[in-house]
Amino acid sequence: MFDHGLTFQSPSYLVLLALIPALWVWTYARLASLGPFRRIVALSMRSLVLGLLVLAMAEVQWVRKSDRLTVLYLLDQSLSIPPERREAMIDYVNRAVEEHLKNRDRAGVIVFGRDSAIEIPPVEHRIHIPGRIESPLDPENTNLAGALRLAQATFPEDAAKRIVIVSDGNENLGDAVRQAQHVSGAGVGIDVVPVYYNNRADVVVERLSAPGNLRPGQPFDLKVVVENTAEPNGGRSGEITGRLVVHRRLDDQSVELSNEPVSLPPGKKVFSIRQQGNTPGSYAFDVRFVPDRPEDDGIPQNNRATAIAHVHGKGRVLLIEDHENRGEFDHLAERLRKQDLEVTVQPTNRLFAELADLQPYDTVLLANVPREHFTDRQIEMLVGNTQDLGAGLVMLGGPNSFGAGGWTNTAVEKAMPVDFQIKNLKVVPSGAIVLVIDRSGSMSGEKLELCKAAALATVKTLGERDYVGVVVFDSDADWAVRMTRAGNRDAIARRIRNIGIGGGTNMRPGMELGHRGLVSVNTAVKHMVVLTDGQTMGEGYSQLAARIRKDDITISTVAVGEGADVPLLDRIAHIGGGKLSRVRNPKALPRIFMQEARRIARPLIYKNDDGVRPTVQYNHDMVRGLEDALPPIRGFVMTTLKQNPLVEVSLLSPLPKDERNSSILASWLYGSGRAVALTTDAGARWATDWTGWENYDKLFGQIVRWSMRPTDSSGKYTVSTRIEDGEAEVAITALDKDDEFLNFLSPAAGAIGPDLRPIDLRIEQTAPGRYVGRFPADKVGSYFVLVSPRVGEAPLRVGLNVPYSREFRDRSTNKSLLTEMATMTPRGGKPGEIIEAEGDVRDDSIEPLLAVNPFRRDLKRATSYQEAWHYLAFLAGCLFFFDVFVRRVQVSFAWVRPAVARVGNLVLRRTPEAASPEVMGRLRSRKAEVSGQLDKLREASLAEGSAAARFEALGETADGSTALDELPKRSDRKPGKQPSPSIAAEAAPKEETYTERLLRAKQKVWEGRETPKQE
Repeated sequence: MFDHGLTFQSPSYLVLLALIPALWVWTYARLASLGPFRRIVALSMRSLVLGLLVLAMAEVQWVRKSDRLTVLYLLDQSLSIPPERREAMIDYVNRAVEEHLKNRDRAGVIVFGRDSAIEIPPVEHRIHIPGRIESPLDPENTNLAGALRLAQATFPEDAAKRIVIVSDGNENLGDAVRQAQHVSGAGVGIDVVPVYYNNRADVVVERLSAPGNLRPGQPFDLKVVVENTAEPNGGRSGEITGRLVVHRRLDDQSVELSNEPVSLPPGKKVFSIRQQGNTPGSYAFDVRFVPDRPEDDGIPQNNRATAIAHVHGKGRVLLIEDHENRGEFDHLAERLRKQDLEVTVQPTNRLFAELADLQPYDTVLLANVPREHFTDRQIEMLVGNTQDLGAGLVMLGGPNSFGAGGWTNTAVEKAMPVDFQIKNLKVVPSGAIVLVIDRSGSMSGEKLELCKAAALATVKTLGERDYVGVVVFDSDADWAVRMTRAGNRDAIARRIRNIGIGGGTNMRPGMELGHRGLVSVNTAVKHMVVLTDGQTMGEGYSQLAARIRKDDITISTVAVGEGADVPLLDRIAHIGGGKLSRVRNPKALPRIFMQEARRIARPLIYKNDDGVRPTVQYNHDMVRGLEDALPPIRGFVMTTLKQNPLVEVSLLSPLPKDERNSSILASWLYGSGRAVALTTDAGARWATDWTGWENYDKLFGQIVRWSMRPTDSSGKYTVSTRIEDGEAEVAITALDKDDEFLNFLSPAAGAIGPDLRPIDLRIEQTAPGRYVGRFPADKVGSYFVLVSPRVGEAPLRVGLNVPYSREFRDRSTNKSLLTEMATMTPRGGKPGEIIEAEGDVRDDSIEPLLAVNPFRRDLKRATSYQEAWHYLAFLAGCLFFFDVFVRRVQVSFAWVRPAVARVGNLVLRRTPEAASPEVMGRLRSRKAEVSGQLDKLREASLAEGSAAARFEALGETADGSTALDELPKRSDRKPGKQPSPSIAAEAAPKEETYTERLLRAKQKVWEGRETPKQE
């Protein structure tokens, strides 16, 4: 199955191998002192080291060729594939792998729609897909090219590669053919299994068209294009009957315009409905076909289309007020209506749901509304409506507005000309909040996760100088987040997310720990929020709450579910100066936590009972004609001006002294729209003296009108839109007042999609007076386009809608695309197969599909490369040390023969040969001789006789000789140059002492023991 070999990435270095013979020639003679054997070994080691280093420099690679095959099945899971076909596709893959997978081959599964995912990675064993695909996908589109890219990246390198595409071939994202060419060029084979539909009829509402911009009272025609895809068969005409229902929606009211029976022959048919827009606003039209017989309509999802038309008129204002304080701004709304402005008041419990709901209005007023009444998506809509679509955004002051209303760190703060936090160190209004959260076992699951989300949302609403702490309790309590500045949001968020489930429920330790934390910080306002869902242990809660309240700390409680001790929590909140919130749905927790967090934002409000008179700082259009002193106000929300040259301050309060925190009216241009911040109210609380002021109408009328979209236009413009193949086209026809073409304009345009993300749109002139731009529109939902023909002119607004996915437009298999991919020849292999059976892909037709083996061997064998140079470099290093050892260390092997003999004796159980009696006699004699000499030496050391007597006694042996006889004679010395007598005399030592002679005698004795005399 495998073939092995070597290859080199830098083979030019192999010429260095010629140095090996030169090495032998140059060093052979130099190593003569090592002896023949060691010299050969040393030279061999050097040659190996040099050879290995040269191979490493040449970047040697281990090459392995394999017969293994990896097959990846690509399953189309887009909406165009009916559910019953998906089941058959899964069954086919399971059966094909079961029958054709060979030993050591691999199989895997990739599923795809708009995106792609690996359902089963390539594995050697037989895979089995369960009845349901587990990978999350977006089925709104088909991106076959993306699936091919993922498959190519998933293949292992040690096997041949084949892709089996099981799809209808109806791609609407990417370029599958181009990607298939790239994949095939890399040696990957492609088989296809076309998925066929039933030959059934279908009715498609292709388009509903309406003019984009209209004048009040201007008549127009709604045009509906409907197609019947049925074909006459066997005397049947293919005609389908049903009803065409048309609705019109303006603001929150929907009116049925038409509900007429229609008959649709095969082919396309156009219906026209006459309409007239008398009331200014944004009209949304919806048309739907309802068949008389549902079985005549194969895909009901494509029976609907929508269109949007704008009728220009007087300015329209949306005023959003707090539903808990309804009527607070009725006086302002009434005064604006008297200035020929159409004002719609919308409470926060009935807020807009889609971006289209904001399009009828030229500006939006946030009138003292807290942040917790808005979802994140609604905030994005508000800002996108201003930034991308040119509407105005005005925030009016009050205790629930700006930073005091929890709007800190939101997209609305980014859109305003002021920051909602106080960044001047001379004014440091800060607060502290502690969240005491129950983490007992009953809080597991969604409850605790929503508590974490609520805590995270609370941190976002706080200013950077505010303090926050999170205490969790079960039977005991501990800090999840110790008291810290809220500016360290990332670290706080990580700790909150790590909160886990505990055991019992004892609220008292948590309250005590939170109390100590709040006492430890020095802030103007301190607040504690206690949350639990059950009955708590412990007692003395009333006394504890009273003690906490004495330290100027307020307490609010949250009872989650029906099991909480509501009377106890209510008593704690009442004593603590807060309030009890009962929550049956845990999803309301984030809103409640944000509402409680606003309690510590009270220092952001500046109050002065004597009143302060705002002064005009800049002769802006909003305050033109108001040069005189304004009536006094008794409060406003402090903010910080953004450090941006576009920010313009029109009104300023003399107190507090810092101008950056005392702005009353500020404005700037934000994207395509305008944003205004009025930090005081409209007269209900702080600016009560303004309501009777003669310039009240003028001030607020100018503020609102300046923020609105421009309405003046010196030309005549017609805007039309259409969507085709996932792309929207915006066409503008421009005429001047004399109906002559306006040429060489440079329109600025932008669009926003269903996901509220801005879309780049470039408008170019294509003909006299005609300008066209295009942008991708492949997502279901509403798209809004804003075009500014010329600077200073009113922008053109138009909306278009994608009512259903493009997956429902294709009603037949794109076999030509699948065939083109299958016939591509992979590098080194054969073209792929079209695996199909006559008819549909269903259970009774899978057997013919199994006749084609996806694991057949008609592709180029896989070749894998593995770097090996680092192994050779390591081996060369090891051999280098062995080379040094051979040259520097001489090893004697004399011990080998006796050792082998002893091992042989042990193995063969032989008795070692005894020494001969003659040899043993000589050894005994020598031993006795040496022993006698030693005895005499000991006696001599004890006696203090003459040196000659002691020396004679020491030197005498058994045979009458002396130890001096053992000294080498002059004739035994090595020949050499003798010193001159004079030098010898000078060098002659003095007479030896007794000790010196004794040491020399002992040395002679030991030398005699080492070399016994021969007999």
